[in-house]
Amino acid sequence: MSILCVGSVALDSIRTPLGSAEGVLGGSAVFFTAAATLFHPVQVVGVVGEDYPLHELDFLSLRGGDLSGIERRAGESFFWSGTYSSDLNSRDTVETRLGVFADFEPKIPESFQSARILFLGNIDPVLQLDVLDQVKNPDIVACDTMNYWIEGSRNALLKLLERVRILIINDEEVRQLANNPNLSKAARWIQDRGPEIVVVKRGEHGATLFADDWLFFVPGFPLEKVCDPTGAGDAFAGGFMGCLAKADSLSPGDLRRAMVYGSVMGSYAVEQFSIRRLINLSSEEINRRVLEFRKMTTFETHILSEDHV
Repeated sequence: MSILCVGSVALDSIRTPLGSAEGVLGGSAVFFTAAATLFHPVQVVGVVGEDYPLHELDFLSLRGGDLSGIERRAGESFFWSGTYSSDLNSRDTVETRLGVFADFEPKIPESFQSARILFLGNIDPVLQLDVLDQVKNPDIVACDTMNYWIEGSRNALLKLLERVRILIINDEEVRQLANNPNLSKAARWIQDRGPEIVVVKRGEHGATLFADDWLFFVPGFPLEKVCDPTGAGDAFAGGFMGCLAKADSLSPGDLRRAMVYGSVMGSYAVEQFSIRRLINLSSEEINRRVLEFRKMTTFETHILSEDHV
């Protein structure tokens, strides 16, 4: 059973301290699917213009991606251009052209409507709700959002959260949504409004999962070279959801494992511009980095006796 992903399919132009890339593949659905299909089949719904090189996504089809839900329309594809700071922790948007994405109203093909797992990429919460109404009783609904929607479509977003099981969001956004600077309190506030699982992405500092009565933290993988952070969060979400779909479980052990695989996919995504690093990424490379994660984070406990306290 495939994961259904609905999100943006875009073209990006990016400048970082390590170079630049013009008109490369981007968008939340593209990064998510490039990561998730390494674990599980994905059905994709999106929209592109006449200028989009869909043939460059053929590799996704070869590993279980169904791109038949991507609609091509007359006009220009969604385009974003940005420049990153010297430390890659902030970026300035140079230009955004919505193109055909401005009128995007997702229509879920009948063959996709029985998906058991639904991932709602970062689009208008009103559209996310509409997609949710078109899918027949999904077992797991996960979504992403951003500060623009938190500020401009808050009521629709809160309505959506009532029907979402997993929210994947960054640390700035979770604080903004809950209006609370404390990360733990902000996550609990969100859980009270629907999602039983809140995953907070923290960039190079890793990610934290908040469940009912426990949490789990995974660090960011230490890299000597970061080329392009664009889409790292979507690649994390793809690895996380793909791993959960493969396990067909939301047990604490599988959630912890999915967090590690999500962090691994995010770490690979930033090593090259666009999705280039994810195209030929092998299972051997993924597993090797997972084992490196384990070595870096596993330790034996020696409980101090009262004599040492």
